[in-house]
Amino acid sequence: MENREQEIAQRLETATTLLEKTLSWLEGRQGALSGEVERISATVEQNRRETELAEKLASTERELAEIKAASSPGVLNTLRRTVPATTSEMLAKHGIGEGPVDVRTLDAALAGLSLEQRIAVKSQLLRAGAIA
Repeated sequence: MENREQEIAQRLETATTLLEKTLSWLEGRQGALSGEVERISATVEQNRRETELAEKLASTERELAEIKAASSPGVLNTLRRTVPATTSEMLAKHGIGEGPVDVRTLDAALAGLSLEQRIAVKSQLLRAGAIA
């Protein structure tokens, strides 16, 4: 009887060892699977983000095309462009009148002004479309 009890104890010990090994293997496998699931979910999130960004890009490109179409040369020419009276008077004193202004002539006319004033006058003329 004692021999049989030892045999049962030994079999239980062997089964316990095998169960521990199996449990360790299952825990390792579970860790590997959860890592794969995390990678898969990260890939899905990245694909969603790429889709969102592609939609935003397409929307922005459509808006830009609409803006470009609205600001075509024909549309811009219909807008009234004026230069401040002081700028017109100063240019008239130097013989520069209506119509496009030659940059060299403009530089000669603005020679007596400070750098900031020259920049301001040129900005006004650029906005008015008067600089050739």
